[in-house]
Amino acid sequence: MGERPVAPTAPELVIETESGSTVMNPSRDYLVGRDPMSDIVLDDARVSWHHAVLRAEAGGWTIEDTGSTNGTYTDGQRIRVQGVGPGSVIRFGNPADGPRAVLVGREAPDSDAAGPVPGVEEARPAAAHEPERPTAVLAPAATGTFRRPTTVRPLPARTVRIGRADDNDLVIDDLVVSRRHAELHVHHDGTYEIADLGSHNGTFLNGQPVDHAPVSEGDIVGIGHTAFCLVGDQLQEYVDTGEVSLDVHDLTVAVDGGRQTLLDGVSFPVSEKSLLAVVGPSGAGKSTLLNALTGQRPADHGTVLYDGRDLYHDYAELRQRIGLVPQDDIMHTQLTVRRALGYAAELRFPQDTAPAERWERVDEVLRELGLEERAGQPIHSLSGGQRKRVSVALELLTKPSLLFLDEPTSGLDPGMDRSVMHMLRGLADHGHTVIVVTHSVLSLDVCDRLLVLAPGGRIAYYGPPRDALRFFGFRHWPEAFEAFENDRGRDWAGEYRRSAFHLTYIGDSTAQPGAPETAGAPAVGAPPKPQSWGAQLRTLVRRYAAVLSADRIFLAIMIALPFVMGVMARALGGSRLTSETAINALLILCVGAVLTGASTAVRELVKERVIYQRERAVGLSRSAYLMSKVVVLGTVTVAQAVVLTLVALFGVDLNAPRDDGVLMPPLLEIIVAVALLAFTSMMLGLLVSALVRKEEVTMPLLVLLAIVQVVFCGLLLDLHGVPGLEQLAWLMPSRWAVAAMAGTVGLARTVPGDLTDDPMFAHTAGAWLLNTGMLVVLAAVFGFAVMRLLRRREPALMRK
Repeated sequence: MGERPVAPTAPELVIETESGSTVMNPSRDYLVGRDPMSDIVLDDARVSWHHAVLRAEAGGWTIEDTGSTNGTYTDGQRIRVQGVGPGSVIRFGNPADGPRAVLVGREAPDSDAAGPVPGVEEARPAAAHEPERPTAVLAPAATGTFRRPTTVRPLPARTVRIGRADDNDLVIDDLVVSRRHAELHVHHDGTYEIADLGSHNGTFLNGQPVDHAPVSEGDIVGIGHTAFCLVGDQLQEYVDTGEVSLDVHDLTVAVDGGRQTLLDGVSFPVSEKSLLAVVGPSGAGKSTLLNALTGQRPADHGTVLYDGRDLYHDYAELRQRIGLVPQDDIMHTQLTVRRALGYAAELRFPQDTAPAERWERVDEVLRELGLEERAGQPIHSLSGGQRKRVSVALELLTKPSLLFLDEPTSGLDPGMDRSVMHMLRGLADHGHTVIVVTHSVLSLDVCDRLLVLAPGGRIAYYGPPRDALRFFGFRHWPEAFEAFENDRGRDWAGEYRRSAFHLTYIGDSTAQPGAPETAGAPAVGAPPKPQSWGAQLRTLVRRYAAVLSADRIFLAIMIALPFVMGVMARALGGSRLTSETAINALLILCVGAVLTGASTAVRELVKERVIYQRERAVGLSRSAYLMSKVVVLGTVTVAQAVVLTLVALFGVDLNAPRDDGVLMPPLLEIIVAVALLAFTSMMLGLLVSALVRKEEVTMPLLVLLAIVQVVFCGLLLDLHGVPGLEQLAWLMPSRWAVAAMAGTVGLARTVPGDLTDDPMFAHTAGAWLLNTGMLVVLAAVFGFAVMRLLRRREPALMRK
């Protein structure tokens, strides 16, 4: 609240509640309510969001009920306006057992005998009389976690083991912490060193992942949601309980070499346990702001403070405390709700977490979001609002302090829209700070603060939702959005900066940090290397196999395709490969292998892109993710290739020279060549899937891919010795596979001519090994390319 002139004789009072004491100065009013932005916060369901106001008037103090639901009481009587003073007892919400506030007199501060009231902390700048904090906290005034230690211990004189297990010296009850997580070593010279013990989610020093590093006074050692700090002769422990603030200062994002600005000097505070909605017309920078706040695409200039810590600098550590629910689903909809959450818990929690612990947390989240009755349903069968709840549930598994949502009510009817927003209101009330980007204005009244972005990425309004339309001078939101589009010359941001709203809700609400400016993406440490790569791979393989097995149409196609192509090849090849049938049979085997391999993979990465981006941001190994695709799809593809070849050629006279293959029996050599072609085509399909932006374009590209491979396989065109075409054909897996099969059956002998007079078709060990070896090389090259493309899809701060 702003200052105002009052009678100078009004005394200072101290208001004491269960949550603490505050000195009330007569120069301002004091708001009481459940709103975290209130001066006196009462976290009780019977207390209204804005319940009452205390103000000094005519030399004394009064309390005024501001229309609360359950009332304000003194001496057991409900009051609307009442004079109060030292000794007054006030009840809120219930006259008998509602939250109580007691007013205490305070001696004049200039009295020689005067001293602070016991247990009372004055309302003063946060850094004035606070205990010493870790020096790695960029803005001490903006932190909640580091206001005071959770526990304080003498500095250890021996090595201290830290972890989740009960037999550790320091036990952290946090499922993202490994049972044996880290050790704090004490050296003979009195110095300290932190050493990670191969933990799942990493150990951090001042926000950066470390295996072992020296620890100095004031450094922050981060393990899960807990931080340790050496201060003086103490080891202080701080726990991030979720009640954290976010301070955004001067965020600017530009593209096209600075010619187009998407965000222009955006600054605002978000208090702990509050719900902020971000609205604005299309192109106003809402998604850009969300990406900047979550580290997906850091701002070119400016600072984001997570609880007083630089989010960009400490992103490797803080990313696990940030939940992000994109507009698209971030889970596999073929799975049931409980099973999808179970796999997510396996990936996010340490490998040493017992299954019972994981499932207990899953069930706890299901109860929290009212999804118990839907736990056994496939996600695709749920309504839009229920699916959004599942996405939120997935993020809540690791108890994030900050929760971001992008268009959570998009496509929902008004009733479901309000249901989702009330769910977010409940999450904020229970200890999360929630920021939601939305186009919907139906339920803004449940939010604590509203941020309106004008075209150009500037703040047109920030404050209580109820005052926004009045500030703009409109009665309805469509009128305001129409004005944003039509009145481009109006200085929306300038009007807000000059208003009292800016002074009250941005200027006076936070001490914006004087942090150094960043030029481009800040230099940060890479995320911790996954310590349990094998465990991640096993979980991903099991999950992916479950997803594929749940898709019955996919299974039917994958089973039928090799049989159909095999029958076609057998019909064309007959019982013996002759000069009339050999080329046709090999050509069908080539087409079948290309189709079976590429068709299984060409959609897999693009359709899971949102899922991958989110899981990568919380620690998923890029190589484990790709390898899970290779293992599952490779197994399916190779099995299809074997079936295809056996259906086509088992019992057929291959007419190989002397009835022998080059190194193995002819049929086995052909099976190997077809399997390698199918596998390499699968890797090529993954490459296409990683390249494209939309799933819809994959099927036309699959057809084009098959045609190109057939044309350059060497059975339709004479490629040997043709400059350009021959070299281009080297990039085609079909060229090498057909050459290997042709060498096995001695195609140059069976079908003599210029087309088959190709050195690659020779019935020799060298030629066959070269052909099959090149298939392996191409598969590896395609895999490397996919890895590089996956990197491009990751949050900017995650790229190594």
